[in-house]
This record gives sequence, C-alpha cells and structure tokens, in this order.
Amino acid sequence: MTEENIQQDDELMEEKLISNEEEIDDTDFLEDDAEEIEQLEGETIDHGNGQMTERYRVTVDQKQELERLDKYLDMRIAGISRNKIQEAAKAGCILVNGKAQKSNYRVHPGDEVVVMLPGEHFEYKLEPENIPLDIVYEDDDLIVVNKEAGMVVHPAHGNFTGTLVNALAYHIGEENSQFDTNDTRPGLVHRIDKNTSGLLVIAKNEKSKAHLAKQFFNHTVNRRYQALVWGDIQEAEGTIVGNIGRDPKDRKAMKMFPEDSGIGKPAITHYRVLERFGYVTLIECKLETGRTHQIRVHMKSQCHPLFGDDVYGGDKILRGTTFSKYRKFVENCFAIMPRQGLHAKTLEFVHPTTKKIMSFDSEIPADMKEVLSKWRIYAQAGMTFTKKDEEEE
Repeated sequence: MTEENIQQDDELMEEKLISNEEEIDDTDFLEDDAEEIEQLEGETIDHGNGQMTERYRVTVDQKQELERLDKYLDMRIAGISRNKIQEAAKAGCILVNGKAQKSNYRVHPGDEVVVMLPGEHFEYKLEPENIPLDIVYEDDDLIVVNKEAGMVVHPAHGNFTGTLVNALAYHIGEENSQFDTNDTRPGLVHRIDKNTSGLLVIAKNEKSKAHLAKQFFNHTVNRRYQALVWGDIQEAEGTIVGNIGRDPKDRKAMKMFPEDSGIGKPAITHYRVLERFGYVTLIECKLETGRTHQIRVHMKSQCHPLFGDDVYGGDKILRGTTFSKYRKFVENCFAIMPRQGLHAKTLEFVHPTTKKIMSFDSEIPADMKEVLSKWRIYAQAGMTFTKKDEEEE
C-alpha cells in the first residue's frame, strides 16, 4: 500500500465519520457495543434469599440452521457443561422468546434465548481502586486511556478487582454522578483483551455513551492495531472475511467459520505488512468489525497466529531453524513479552458534543518494542543461525 493510498483511505474514513453525524445524534440507541462485547455475557442476579442466578442472553443469528437448544448453547457458553444446560432446561430455566423450552427444542433464526443457572451467593459492588492509568485525553464527556497489557477491562467471574473499570470508578466515579458504579461496565462502548495493550475510549455520561456506541455499531470508528505474527506474509496487504464464533472444541477460544455457515458473527479484518523479519512479520490491522479475538482468530486462520498468543498456538516456535541457538533466541523473546504481540495503536471517532473528529495514536509498549528490536537485529544479521553456530555450542 502506497503513501498515496493510505492518505486516500484516511480521507475516505474522515468523510464517513462526518457523513454519519446526523445519525449518531439518536441517544436512544442500544448502549452496548454489539461488536466487541462477547456473544454471551454472564451476569448475576441476587434474589435476596442467598440464591444467585447466572444469566446469559443471546439472539440467534439470522443464518443459523435448526439445531438442538442444548447443543447450540453448549457451543457458546464457556465453562458450563452440556449436562448442566440440560438440567436447566428440565427446570424451566431456559427461555426462548419468553417461553420455557426443553433441550430438544430447535433454535430458529432471530430467537431470543435467556439461560438462568443457579450459583453461589455473593455480594458484589464495584469497588473504586487507586490504580494508575495512562490517560491520553479527558474532558467532561469522555476519557481516552492507553491500557497496559495484563489489565482486564471490566469485572467478570474471576476478575472482580484490579480492572480498568475499578480504576475509572476511583478516577471519575465520585466526581461524576452519571458514572454509575453499580454497573460492572459503566461507560464502556468497546473493549480489548486482557493481554492486548492500547487505546480505549470510555464515556462519562449516558449521552456520550449512546453517541459513541452508535459509532461503533455503524463501523465509523477508525481502529488500527499493530500485530507481530508468525511467518512471512507474502502479500503486502489483504482482507480476511469470515464469521467468528465460539470454538466447539475449546469454549475459551473463538474460531472462524465460513460466511454462509450460519455460525458466529460476520467479521472483516484488513491488514498490510509494515516490516518483515523473515520468520515473523509486523503488520497493521484495520478492523471493519470488532468481534471477540477477531485479529487473533483471523490471523490464525491464515496460518499466521500472533507471536506469543497462548490461546491460538503462537506461544510455540512455528517458524525458523531447529538450531538450539535460535530456540533460545525465540524463548528469550517470549520471556520479554509473555503475551500476544498486539497493540491497539490508533483510535479515531467523532466527539459526542463538539462533533469534531478526535484522533489518537499511542506508542508501542516497551515489551513489544524490545521484541521487535531483537527481531530487527536478527533479520539484519541474515535471518538464520548457521550450522557453525550450532556446532560451537
């Protein structure tokens, strides 16, 4: 991609952002970002008698084929057995379009499915925590944060403290009555994975939240990531198209499915090569949609998983020589950056109040920068360790 093409691409994005200003003013828009929030999100309900219910809600995709209810849910809810789903159905705790259904019910496109499962009683309240944040920009309507790798965005099972939202509750919650600390996701309109670093915008009031959420829904937010992937990508640029849904063999992972499969949600990732290091490649990814693990899943589907990605196989040596010196070199890189090499570098959107285009760019974090430097030196040295190096060890 030439500099002229990049400039034209940016100009088209600017026109698209501006052309959607009138549509975005509708503050009745659904507050959740339908792209980046997982297809099923667990939440807990306290019935006041020591009993908790874990609830999941999903709308069946319009291209979904007829499938048993228990099988459909088993593929989509992580950490819950099919037997537990069947027991919930017997107890009348799975509702389809508001009516209890048994396990053998066949889901239809457009069905609204709600699952309620008994759980342990616990008290939960979002606790403000004095956690340092890298604040890139802030005003009365929103805040832009450069999230560090390792920080979970919002509280969920297993992560009720130490999250970005806990930090935000401390930073702005007490000063802003519209920032609801009784909500586990106050102000969130999108998110990035725990071990992904980079830019996030958070709304500080309901009007801003609705305005920003609609921009994400309309795909007018410009988000660009930099990713280090295994392999030498032959094409200078390309586009990956394929649905993303829960992996039926691993509920903690996502998987790409064919567009016409009726499984998962449509996803589109544009990429271009920034720098080649022989056995790994630095690329820029521009999201047209924002599904869970989208870049990670799409790149794995092309046999180029992200370097260091322990969910999708990138934490193993997938390219290169068999020499022990090379193996030690890669393992050293893994130790420096014990996560996927992915950074949300650029974020651009229309400000909810001023209607001006806001553009932000963040530095590659230190761990990823050091790994890139090592690969750069290695590539310049000839991209391989020789047999002589092996014999000298």
